[in-house]
Amino acid sequence: MLQIKNLTVIHKKDLKVLLDDFSFSLNPGNKAVIIGEEGNGKSTLLKLIYDEKLVEDYVEYKGEIIKGTGRIGYVAQELAEEQRSQTVFQYFSESPYFFDLNPKELSEIAVKLGLPHDIYYSQQLVGTLSGGEKVKVQFAKMLMGRPDVLLLDEPTNDIDIDTLEWLEEYINICGLPLIFVSHDETLIEKTANVIIHIEQVRRKTLSRHTIAKMPYTQYLQEREAKLSHQEQIAKKEQSEFEARMEKYRKIYRQVEHEQRTISRGDPSGGRLLKKKMKSLKAMGKRFEKEKESMTQAPDTEEAIMIKFDENITVPKGKTVIDFESDLLCIGERVLSRNIKLMVTGGQKICIIGKNGIGKSILLKKITEQILDREDIKVGYMPQDYEEMLDLTLTPVEFLSKTGRKEEVTRIRTYLGSMKYTTDEMEHTVSELSRGQKAKLLFIKMILEGCNVLVLDEPTRNFSPLSNPVIRDVLKSYNGVILSVSHDRKYIKEVCDQIYELTEAGLVYMEKPSF
Repeated sequence: MLQIKNLTVIHKKDLKVLLDDFSFSLNPGNKAVIIGEEGNGKSTLLKLIYDEKLVEDYVEYKGEIIKGTGRIGYVAQELAEEQRSQTVFQYFSESPYFFDLNPKELSEIAVKLGLPHDIYYSQQLVGTLSGGEKVKVQFAKMLMGRPDVLLLDEPTNDIDIDTLEWLEEYINICGLPLIFVSHDETLIEKTANVIIHIEQVRRKTLSRHTIAKMPYTQYLQEREAKLSHQEQIAKKEQSEFEARMEKYRKIYRQVEHEQRTISRGDPSGGRLLKKKMKSLKAMGKRFEKEKESMTQAPDTEEAIMIKFDENITVPKGKTVIDFESDLLCIGERVLSRNIKLMVTGGQKICIIGKNGIGKSILLKKITEQILDREDIKVGYMPQDYEEMLDLTLTPVEFLSKTGRKEEVTRIRTYLGSMKYTTDEMEHTVSELSRGQKAKLLFIKMILEGCNVLVLDEPTRNFSPLSNPVIRDVLKSYNGVILSVSHDRKYIKEVCDQIYELTEAGLVYMEKPSF
């Protein structure tokens, strides 16, 4: 159905190997997820499979991608700027299949996706649709071509929990084989039956991939068990080797000493010692060869290591946020009314709600109210990171306040703990992936000692392997957190109070079970 043979993909700019000798067959019933840290080539692989022209400017490749006669449907990670400025009707009109479908066929697609029957002729700008509507509109355009295979690049970005649950159900019942990229662990756990794990090991100098035909949770368990077993064997072999080497070195030093102190009048003894030293050197060479064949310690992408100072805190009962607003609007459009929110020290709050209800706007208004207060230190992560980043600076320059050597050294240490390479520390912020930009904002909040965090979708651009670390960091954080999120694991593990933003204001919710 879709076959990839010996595919190697190399980034043109720095000659970094993103994928090395990758072979994979997508078969009926496969729901394959590609996982890995940001910058590992996940989206590039999907684009290359769909249309090599999408990546020809920045990568070169060798190998075969055999698509057969089937049609491939593709949902991109982001809509192009020109698509966002189109009306919905103009967007659909670009499909070569749109005008070939009759009203009944178009209606069937709309029903399948939970869209209005007349969505195709809407004059609303695509860029003003909610996150969930954008995803569904892209799906509708893709399904017009009656694809045999689906490629979905981060379809979970910017969609609410209802749409996430719809997407899970759609992936499970659509009946089409698919490959998708996602950071949403819950969606991966509930849908994927094949795991494609792309890694950059040895400090991002070596590409490695694993293909496992099993659910995600099972893959993680088996991978952890395998790595743990390998580490135990490696430690045991290393310990035994060191013991033998210590004994060998002791004998070697003794023979060296005897050679230096033997009397010149004992030529027979000298010959014996020379023969013994030759034998010892041969033994040393055998030991070196044995070392090469020993079990190596697991070589994996290092886990990110960040932590807020445990002394950061806000006294319980201290009023951090006391926000009231009669109306929440976009232009003249009223999104919500009578909003009231009180946040005190020790609380970790998450605001959920349907796409387009104004959660990010609300978070921004609250931030503007508290950002300049002197009694608290506020860290803000907007949904659009570029609001807080200077794209012309390097990460070190962005984080540096004094430029002093000790400060720069500290910054580089933090960047290294977040898996920035030396080269990436010298790139401008504009060249960084969204995940790396998110890490940069987290480091800034740590270095500045922020005791109040306002976070708009804090986990959305971290990999499924990094997100557990981010959740643990925020769970152990002693300051105040006000956040917007659709990440069900984040909501469940980090937040102690949940509010839903509705047209009638903020409504307190019992903690969902998901």
